[in-house]
Amino acid sequence: MVAQTPDPAAFRAFEHAGWQSVVTAYRDAWGDLTSQAIEPLLDAVHAGPGVRILDVATGPGYVAGAAARRHAEVVGVDFSAPMLAEARRREPAVDFREGDAETLPFPDARFDAVVMSFGLLHLGRPEQALAEAYRVLRPGGRVGFTVWARPEEAVGFEIVLGAIHRHGRLDVPLPPGPPFFRFSDPDECRRVLTGLGFRAPEVVVVPQVWRHASLDGLFDVMRDGTVRTAGLLRAQTPAAQQAIRDEVREAVRRYQRADTVELPMPAILAAAAKP
Repeated sequence: MVAQTPDPAAFRAFEHAGWQSVVTAYRDAWGDLTSQAIEPLLDAVHAGPGVRILDVATGPGYVAGAAARRHAEVVGVDFSAPMLAEARRREPAVDFREGDAETLPFPDARFDAVVMSFGLLHLGRPEQALAEAYRVLRPGGRVGFTVWARPEEAVGFEIVLGAIHRHGRLDVPLPPGPPFFRFSDPDECRRVLTGLGFRAPEVVVVPQVWRHASLDGLFDVMRDGTVRTAGLLRAQTPAAQQAIRDEVREAVRRYQRADTVELPMPAILAAAAKP
């Protein structure tokens, strides 16, 4: 995506509006994929009985529910009321609250662990969110987050963004946000975490496979079940959209296994401790 000077306020408003309306599409399209990194994420923050965990950008509550099943004491927070409604429907025993990742509504040193499953990518000020995680952690507490690996590894992004580059425009009028793949670089994860005061950051790759029932599944999901990439796709002309769809369909064909498309979509998992 085109590098522009980020506008955190405009980008937050754009993301917030988007996540109000894609709850079902996101759940149906991304849930089975992003859930593959949940257990490694919870392991990285030592989630277990009695551990006080804050799940930031909880979305449909997948991580919060998994932590609760480990008998942790969990709170999930998200800025999207419709997402929280879905989370409460799925996990009625978990405490979910509306709130902003960049200004968490909790006192200092409240939690033993803070986790964020792919939420960092949707924030206008990701470093501020990690600083807030540091603030609400007790000394010795742990933070963990997941993001997507580089597009050449998380090939669904490479296929779609490459098709847009060849058949459409990347310089569309969307509110500029932070670079989408910034934290795909393990060194950047370590640099930011240590710069905020965390110690001993560890960064690993979590293998994941994204399965689609049809050759058009990837294009449809990116158009209907995302915010930033969907905005990029919808800003193209109808002719460009059709050309992009056609190229994406042909590109995913090589990942077809019998009646299923299987796309490699690894995650980057970073974790660190508060001194």
